[in-house]
This record gives sequence, C-alpha cells and structure tokens, in this order.
Amino acid sequence: MQIAVASGKGGTGKTTIATSLALSLASLAKVRYFDCDVEAPNGHLFLKPEFSESTPAVIRIPQIQTEKCTACGRCVEVCEFHALAQVGKNILVFPQLCHGCGSCTWNCPENVIVEVPNPIGTLERGMALENIEFFRGLLTISEPMPTPIIRQLKKRVHPQPNTINIYDAPPGASCSVVETLRGVDFALLVTEPTPFGLHDLKQMLGILSDMNIPSGVVINRDGIGDDSLEETLREFNIPVLLRVPFDRALAENLASGRTLVDVYPEYRNALRDLYQQITEIVGGKTK
Repeated sequence: MQIAVASGKGGTGKTTIATSLALSLASLAKVRYFDCDVEAPNGHLFLKPEFSESTPAVIRIPQIQTEKCTACGRCVEVCEFHALAQVGKNILVFPQLCHGCGSCTWNCPENVIVEVPNPIGTLERGMALENIEFFRGLLTISEPMPTPIIRQLKKRVHPQPNTINIYDAPPGASCSVVETLRGVDFALLVTEPTPFGLHDLKQMLGILSDMNIPSGVVINRDGIGDDSLEETLREFNIPVLLRVPFDRALAENLASGRTLVDVYPEYRNALRDLYQQITEIVGGKTK
C-alpha cells in the first residue's frame, strides 16, 4: 500500500499525521516513511532516524563541445525549459534551469553535447523509531528544483509484500506535490476548517481528480471556523477519516518534538482504524 499524506496549505499538521500514522502501523506491517518535503524536511524531528546511507542526488546537464558545435540552434529549439540560449555562434547553458530531460542531447544533429552530473542535493536512508525504514531527500540551498530529488527518492521503492509506504508530501499544490502523488494508491489530505485551508484543499481535490487518485480527509484543529469545509466535503463526496480537535496542549507538545500518539496514545487505534478505511476504499475502487 502506498499512501501520500498531503495538505495543499502548509502548517495544517500533515507531518503530525504522517509520522503518527507510521508509528501506529509499525506493529502491523513493515513501514517505510519517505519525507518528500525536500526543501524543509522535518519528519526526522519526530521519528528520530539514525542515518546509515547518504548518496548525492544529481541531474545530468548538457555540456557543449564548442570546438565541434556548428551553432545550428536545434538544442535551443527543443529545450522546453529555456535552459539553453543562442548568442551569435555560441550556445549558452543555464544549469539552474535545466531539468536533465536529455532532449538537447538526443536532438543534436552533430552529437556534440555530452551530459555531466550536477549535484543538487542528498538522499538519505536510516532506521527510525519502531523499526520504521526512513528515507528523505535534501535539496541544496540555492538549487531551484525539488522535483528531481523526489523522483530519485521514490525510485528507491521496491515493492514488497505486507509493506506500507507513507509519503510525506511537500505543502502546496506545485509540481513537487504532483511528483509525490504519482503512482500512489491513496491520498490522505490533512486540512483545517479555515478559509485558507478550504481554498488549498479545493486545489488538491482538483489535482487528485485529474490523477484519478482516491482520497480522504483528516480535519485538524476541528471545532474552529464555520461549516464551509464540511459543505465542500459533502459536495465532493470526500469522506472524513479522522478529526483532531483544536488543542493548545497538543500544539505545545508537538512543538517540543513529541508525536500525536505520544501525547494521546488512543490515537494509535484511531489511526489504525483510518488505515482500515483506506484499504476498504482502495479495495472498492479496484473491483
């Protein structure tokens, strides 16, 4: 089972739910946790992994062999990301715009483009609390593109029986979120009953509809706001799988690095029930 925990809006408690879900299921199956928020990962603060592996995340960028280049401009024409530009008889490469797709290399009629590795971050692996296998990506500061790191992080997934993969998605609704969602069985959306929470939840529901991914919602800080969130969920026929009430004491404990199930152990059973609901929804969709 592959579950992405996403939010749309930042600060809704996405990592709170993702980490406690991993802890709650660790006694039932092998759990692997992927922190895909590569620009600001914080799952390690709660699951406390000991990292044993670290490898560079790289993309391959073009290097022009200028002495052989005829400056035909074909590479510039095919680059969708404007990472190459032609100035007179020179082809300029802008590494920070390059997505490493290889189109310029494949389309060069003179075969004068070679690809060289460009490190953009780090991939790490270790074992965390309750024997959870923990993976995370770290985007190097000043690098603009998190998506290639997320893609490489997810390539470390090898299907195993009785294994639950939990992907802690980045906040927002950008390309990095879409990459995290790609290929998962279910999206667990964590939201809050505020205008900003509702606005960003609608964005996420649109993305999931386009990707044909079933979803359910966890309402955090339940009890604040008005009925707008509930009305929207009924309109889209999205089930509420868990509610976490607004609780100042819980917020204080989370800020100190404790998990939801540390503070309130009864949520272990609630999150196991949530997982059971997910399996029923996914099973019903595949019939």
